[in-house]
Amino acid sequence: MPAVHLHPLTHLPYQQAWDLQTQLHQEVVARKLAARRGEAVTQHHHLLFVEHPPVYTLGKSGSVDHLLLTEAQLAQQGIAFHRINRGGDITYHGPGQLVAYPIFDLDEFFNDVHRYVRSLEEVVIRTLADFGLVGQRDPGYTGVWLAGDPARRPPRRKICAIGVHLSRWTTMHGLALNVRPNLSHFNHIVPCGIAEADRAVTSMSVELGRPLELTEVLPRMERHFAEVFTFTPTKVAATEHLKSRTNL
Repeated sequence: MPAVHLHPLTHLPYQQAWDLQTQLHQEVVARKLAARRGEAVTQHHHLLFVEHPPVYTLGKSGSVDHLLLTEAQLAQQGIAFHRINRGGDITYHGPGQLVAYPIFDLDEFFNDVHRYVRSLEEVVIRTLADFGLVGQRDPGYTGVWLAGDPARRPPRRKICAIGVHLSRWTTMHGLALNVRPNLSHFNHIVPCGIAEADRAVTSMSVELGRPLELTEVLPRMERHFAEVFTFTPTKVAATEHLKSRTNL
């Protein structure tokens, strides 16, 4: 069974989180290649949990036209912007959103990108169910949506975005679950490039009608990651996690 290091929830600017992912990704790939050369190495996978300051990220298949603010307006509102190497279009990350970045060598799990993305969705669907929310997949869109409700306007509400990148069957980027973010920041983009009038973005706090902390959601998501991907979790001490960041 694969061993996965669970990194503590950290409030981290996007660029630093991306640099940390890149560093860990390179280490995982290096161990994979060393094992192929016959060296005695043990693979270690990583699962990072991050809360970002406000930032818009644009995937490699996205359109910059889906960002509705100018550079001056971004600066005025204190929101960063990054073009990144994951799939998908534009999305928002910010305080109150639980972001998970798996750095997994899929050679030790399963070599199937479609199954990988569906498994990320399954983690979120199970996490939502713990809070009485019914998450669903949408055949036309990646991510997790809440069940259609004709009484709600709009009836289709996205609660989790997913965007991934794989190199040498090793993953980067991941998922962003809206726990209690400032949803008004989604008004300045065309989220994930989806402009249909019957769709919108929501959060767990909005749907539950009460404040919800990331620390309430995190242990449930950790457990469901271990269940869905069938791995042995090991907590990384905060000091070790911080040390890895200082080496960037």
